[in-house]
Amino acid sequence: MNPYILEVRKLCKQFGGIVAVHEVTFEVARGEIFAIIGPNGAGKTTLFNLISGALPASSGEMRYKGELLNGMLPHQIAARGLTRTFQTVQVFGNMTVLENVMVGRHIKTRYGLLDAALRLPTARAEEKQLRVDARARLELVGLAHRANDAAAALPFGQQRVLEAARALALDPELIMLDEPGAGLTRGELEELDRLIQRLQKQGITVILVEHNMELVMGIADRVMVLEFGEKIAEGTPLQVQQNARVIAAYLGADASAAMGLG
Repeated sequence: MNPYILEVRKLCKQFGGIVAVHEVTFEVARGEIFAIIGPNGAGKTTLFNLISGALPASSGEMRYKGELLNGMLPHQIAARGLTRTFQTVQVFGNMTVLENVMVGRHIKTRYGLLDAALRLPTARAEEKQLRVDARARLELVGLAHRANDAAAALPFGQQRVLEAARALALDPELIMLDEPGAGLTRGELEELDRLIQRLQKQGITVILVEHNMELVMGIADRVMVLEFGEKIAEGTPLQVQQNARVIAAYLGADASAAMGLG
């Protein structure tokens, strides 16, 4: 059995004359927490967009459980068990917390719009199961007590968690979290840390793009560092922290040289 759930080979993305991602290669093992870090403009979110199908790759290939992702649409990739959250919170504020998660699950339902409109027995049965499944996801992320509240009423940190619950509604084997810690309080960051660990214990692979180094270094099994669209380092958190190129990328070459690492 292939130990890698995701394999990326020489992936490139160009926007006109600008190279956003340049020949990035990496693998993610099943069940691990894999973090992607780098300064602003390093290409982290672009990489997420390529893997999730939101952007087409200029060259290179991506494989999920051995299947080529190139050319697939986002909903096709999500239906295969690879889901994501976004850098900017995207919840349906006028819907309840439970309904937000149900929206994420609808891609797996068998009934169509007409079935739902006519309230056919099959549609009603699936709708009932949909609610049960959505509530289970809210239990997992700790939001079950807010199930019937409007999503807009949630504090910012809980809206981020709600996004994760919606991504989990598709029973993913791999979830990509795009800066889930942005704007969170220390207490919310601790909750996020525990949530990611719970996902890993359930066998879900997590890829994390995050600026909060305390969170990343405390939870990731491996870390990949990007700078100007290129991979400059990969390894354990300790290996990455001690890498001279990483220190230079974050602190500048002069600071790195002053520390004797240049």
